[in-house]
Amino acid sequence: MTLSDIMNALQQASGFELYRLREAISRTLDDPKWNSVVRRELRIGQSVEYYDAKDNQLYRGTVLELRQKQVLILREDRAERWLMPYTSINLGGVDAKIRDSSSQGLSRHEVAVGDIVGFLDKQQQQRNGQVIRLNDKSVTLISQDQRWRVSYNLLHRVFDVESSGLEQVSSDT
Repeated sequence: MTLSDIMNALQQASGFELYRLREAISRTLDDPKWNSVVRRELRIGQSVEYYDAKDNQLYRGTVLELRQKQVLILREDRAERWLMPYTSINLGGVDAKIRDSSSQGLSRHEVAVGDIVGFLDKQQQQRNGQVIRLNDKSVTLISQDQRWRVSYNLLHRVFDVESSGLEQVSSDT
């Protein structure tokens, strides 16, 4: 079963079934054996890749400290320290992108902070912007020095960033 198959099955599940599944996964991840499996592979000073669920993105960092339930990481691009669960460390180099096969727009799982996306504004003009925040039902993005909140189902991918007239904006915005 592929990740795409799992995502399709999740779309068919009821809210109650999803809640039960989330609780079962949480209990499984809370089992100390998962922490010890990852912890055995880590060393202080090691460069690692970890998944930040809030941004739906992988980041690189350096292991600073191994704690009982979490690892302290210095994020490379921002020189910030983050306490992350051991299970967020991507030891196998797995592709973290979740791609839904929805027919309209993008899903929350398909968008990450820093991505360049496009949408049609109320005047039906094409706009492109860089995602600076993921919200529950929309993204906040910068387009031509303006902030926009756009629903996920109105977004589409922009593949030619150079011709979109956008420059990458700092994620400190």
